[in-house]
Amino acid sequence: MAHGAYFLEYDLPKELIAQQPLSNRADARLLVVDRQRQSLAHHHVRDLPDLLRAGDRLVLNNTRVMPAQLVGKRVGTGGRWQGLYLGTEPDGHWRLVCKTRGRLSAGDSVDLEDRDGRVADKLWLLERLDGGQWLAHLNSDRSAEDALPQIGRVPLPPYIRGGQMVDADTQAYQTVFARKPGAVAAPTAGLHFTKPLLQSIEHAGVGFAAVTLHVGLGTFRPISPGGVEQHQMHAEWCELDEAAAQSLGAARDAGGRIVAVGTTCVRTLETAAAGGRLQAWRGQTDLFIKPPYAFAAVDAMMTNFHFPGTTLLLLVQAFAGRDLLEEAYREAIREEYRFYSYGDAMLIV
Repeated sequence: MAHGAYFLEYDLPKELIAQQPLSNRADARLLVVDRQRQSLAHHHVRDLPDLLRAGDRLVLNNTRVMPAQLVGKRVGTGGRWQGLYLGTEPDGHWRLVCKTRGRLSAGDSVDLEDRDGRVADKLWLLERLDGGQWLAHLNSDRSAEDALPQIGRVPLPPYIRGGQMVDADTQAYQTVFARKPGAVAAPTAGLHFTKPLLQSIEHAGVGFAAVTLHVGLGTFRPISPGGVEQHQMHAEWCELDEAAAQSLGAARDAGGRIVAVGTTCVRTLETAAAGGRLQAWRGQTDLFIKPPYAFAAVDAMMTNFHFPGTTLLLLVQAFAGRDLLEEAYREAIREEYRFYSYGDAMLIV
């Protein structure tokens, strides 16, 4: 099940890949992984008010997933075209990755279609960039925030219905605390929370802090063929503001735990604590967390089950330990937990 020095590979029955969320998000199962006891226990996400302690701080990523998946036809050939919006440059041009049959050239244009298949705008490809990306310009000169809700689709990963969204995904693939647009994938551990659950957690004496990390395409990139040591970590934009940093520091000083919801929060907090103590921080992080790693800011972590061969699996392994994490995955598969973005979760304490 493991590979080399790290736990990176496991066999997952296809039917355990969740294709839609549960009707009540908080009913998802939660495998509690206790590092001190080296034990596993089965719970549900709705049990979090009892599993957390008064004085703890739950850290949530308030990034908002943009409808970044684009579909259209090439004006020159009539061929199908798919794209994924990645960001806007200072001059207003868009960065994106795209795929189509045949070769794309600078100057090509695409008729972009809305979700009903009607032509809604035109995109001009300007320049091929590194990493398979393109610089492009929208014909209407609208901002991404204005245009994407009309022409974009929810950017589901391919293991969910082949990446084909349904109307319910518009809400389902978004956390209830999403505020700041910029992600092309959801911070999936956060998808389990409902407003009533957040209220119950607050009533249990647990505080909250928000960070922002805009999840990028690189989060899904498999570890390079050269192996872990040669892997070039992708960069993502993140922020921990001054008020949140002070609140988390005070909670920890008072004996509370910092509980990060998702690997994105872990990455943000550990980037902000690079100097040994949490401080306000914003910018691009390319922090690569892999065993062995000394965590400076995170005391507990809630996370979904991750795809084999990814840096996300390494990050969680650095926190839980290889043997315990491997045992947790074996147990989750044996107990038929639901995996990946719309699946169940684990709480590592």
